[in-house]
Amino acid sequence: MKLSILDQIPISEGETPQTALQQTLQLAQIAEQLGYHRYWIAEHHDLAGLSCPAPDIMLSYVGAQTDRIRIGAGAVLLPHYKPFNIAERYNLLASLFPGRVDLGIGRAPGGSAEATSALNDRYLEKVRQYPELIDELIQFQTNGFPETNMFSKITPQPVPSVLPDVWLLGTSEKSALMAAEKGLPYSFAHFMTDKNGPQIVRTYKEQFIHHYPESKPKIVLAVSAICAETEKEARELALSQELWQVQQTKADQNHAIPTIEAAKNYAYSEKDREMIGKARKKQIVGNPSQVKQQLEILREMYQVDEMMILTITHSYEARYRSYELIASQL
Repeated sequence: MKLSILDQIPISEGETPQTALQQTLQLAQIAEQLGYHRYWIAEHHDLAGLSCPAPDIMLSYVGAQTDRIRIGAGAVLLPHYKPFNIAERYNLLASLFPGRVDLGIGRAPGGSAEATSALNDRYLEKVRQYPELIDELIQFQTNGFPETNMFSKITPQPVPSVLPDVWLLGTSEKSALMAAEKGLPYSFAHFMTDKNGPQIVRTYKEQFIHHYPESKPKIVLAVSAICAETEKEARELALSQELWQVQQTKADQNHAIPTIEAAKNYAYSEKDREMIGKARKKQIVGNPSQVKQQLEILREMYQVDEMMILTITHSYEARYRSYELIASQL
């Protein structure tokens, strides 16, 4: 089974955004040494605790200091942008790092209503146009516009020797069907929702349209996992993420990733505990053998051969160790 990483670039309490960004480079380098296949960076806007609004900028930093690992966005939030601009940016990355660049796209806002409005005052209109935006992006990539279209006269320069691979990211049957219809690889975010997940992935595979003879359905399953030498240690590490998720729902508690001690001492409400209980059902936490077993169960349920691991802990060292332990098992 291939292993990959999804990095939301979390900022730990007591640390700076600069530290978080530097830790991302270190994690990418460690991931390459451990044999991870891809390293994707997520896009978020004014979301406390996460520090990357522009994956392509970070990818240029990471790509320049790694050699083999595939790098990509997980995801570019396409309704915020013109497809031509995204095609230019990722063609540039693919020219710098040939054969290594993935362009994952999604339609989520990536932040609050206020942040979305500051970015794009036509966001909802663009969400409705999302299928057409995808088509336009691919046409720019492939010079696919008819001669009568004004865009046939322009090319997103530079043109790389190997184009970026376009992926569609999602959590619903609608996104799976869109990926299948357009013949695109699909990444399902199990860490966000596991509702009907295996059936959604099956639907994608069954409905996939082969636009080219060599095209075939390709799936990456994105999961949340924390691994440590013992189950007790892993569950303690997970407390930080659980409190942080609770804090995101409260306007007056918008924080970076809290310490384990802060999580232990927090006064959780019944509603908070209910939320944490639901989140735990989608998260893998344990010692190496437990995590391996749970990942194998998910692989069998979803019938996939690549897992993308998201790990958030207060300690950067614990995060590195978690990825190392997982890699040693699979």
